[in-house]
Amino acid sequence: MRCSVFWRNEEVIGDENELIEHRLGKLNALRAMGLDPFAIERYDRTDMAGEILADSEGYGEKEVSIAGRIVSLRPMGKAAFAHVVDSSGRIQIYIKSDTVGPDVYKLIELMDIGDIVGVRGTVGKTRTGETTVFVSGFQILAKSLRPLPFGKQKGEQEWYGLEDVDTRYRQRYADLIVNPEVMEVMQKRSLIIRAIRQFLDAEGFIEVETPVLQAVAGGAAARPFTTHFNALDHDFHLRISLELYLKRLIVGGFEKVYEMSRVFRNEGLSTRHNPEFTLMELYQAYTDLEGMMDLVERLFGHICQTLYGGLTLTFQGQTIDFTPPWPRIPLLEGIEKYSGVKPEEFATVESAKSAGERLGLPMEKENSIGGIVDKIHEKFLQPKLIQPTFITEFPVDISPLAKKDPANPSMTRRFEPYIVGQECGNAFSEINDPLDQRDRFVQQAKMRASGDDEAHPMDEDFLRALEYGMPPTGGLGVGIDRMVMLFTDAPSIRDVILFPQMKPETK
Repeated sequence: MRCSVFWRNEEVIGDENELIEHRLGKLNALRAMGLDPFAIERYDRTDMAGEILADSEGYGEKEVSIAGRIVSLRPMGKAAFAHVVDSSGRIQIYIKSDTVGPDVYKLIELMDIGDIVGVRGTVGKTRTGETTVFVSGFQILAKSLRPLPFGKQKGEQEWYGLEDVDTRYRQRYADLIVNPEVMEVMQKRSLIIRAIRQFLDAEGFIEVETPVLQAVAGGAAARPFTTHFNALDHDFHLRISLELYLKRLIVGGFEKVYEMSRVFRNEGLSTRHNPEFTLMELYQAYTDLEGMMDLVERLFGHICQTLYGGLTLTFQGQTIDFTPPWPRIPLLEGIEKYSGVKPEEFATVESAKSAGERLGLPMEKENSIGGIVDKIHEKFLQPKLIQPTFITEFPVDISPLAKKDPANPSMTRRFEPYIVGQECGNAFSEINDPLDQRDRFVQQAKMRASGDDEAHPMDEDFLRALEYGMPPTGGLGVGIDRMVMLFTDAPSIRDVILFPQMKPETK
């Protein structure tokens, strides 16, 4: 691997292993001087770079102590400029031999871009007007033995960037160092999760925790990961959903519960899918589908207001407006509008297949009306749903946990919110009839027996819970990673997960 470093404003190209050896030599020189940076346990700092930059005039001649990573370094004889980055920002420092003394100044020769330093000095401005810490003393707190990746020079600025996508995701630690916008996205993700909790706590929901290892992995159409529990000598699954345990709590007397945690689905990788992802599910007794729609509108609006101070944001160049009420479109009506297929064409599997074939969709593996409806929806309706929209009334055979619509028993009381052409959640008026739920599970078991390994398994304990009685309940699930994509203008799910799943490196 070839890489670049900047030293005395000259670019030095070398093999990475040679550069590591060069830096190890500097570390050994520091240790020979009795200045082992890795022996330092603590450095007390008084201020952050961002605080100083925000109120540089207020610091006057006050001495500050900061710490961070060197990201640029320009020695110029008996003085040197550098930039130090901490979690709040990047600030310039100016080190002068006359101020720190020649012995301390010699340490500059043993410093590299990437080193962690502690700096003391006073705040002022250079002749160019840049806020700067004029150094009175500094320490090397950790030596960077590996050069930052892909050095580039832009005019007088030393700049480092990591552009290879695979390396960025695999070495997220390096990505965070050299690409400040990545840190901003991850910090915004934290704000979004905090805003969700603040909203739900204010609504009276209680946050709970349910098992990750489950004997029966239900609540979604997905293939689970399987592991063996040695102490019980039994196979268990990593959960694919939070739903069934949360509804057990509604049976037990909780009326508003939510959980936000990791779930695992043994599926492919894409810009929209990571097999390990964060899911938020909530359940509220004595409400219905309309109650969930109102809650979704207010939740998304609250997050947007928290982040951007209003109800609009820009995603990939499009202005998205969260102002309620959002349009409600029954699924079959939307399909008819954008594909021309009429609702009556979904009366039988055969007629639905014919409609799909007419649209040019592969139908060989389709054996259910719901599956065909979903495929046509994904191709023709979903891409049209740019502004926040609720799609309602999904077929029974793809909604095994949702109440049937009394006015049309072949459809369910279910909705999915769509924004920028992507599904952003899933909500039901939940089944609380244990007999109906058993019938749905039986149908799912038949689908599983015929080869559909994503069909819902029979869960006798959940059925037993429903037999004790569950009040009318509304439920909602939201994929947090996709939500963060929306609110941070990120095109890929990997851009909003600190450590996305990657194929192991081969030597």
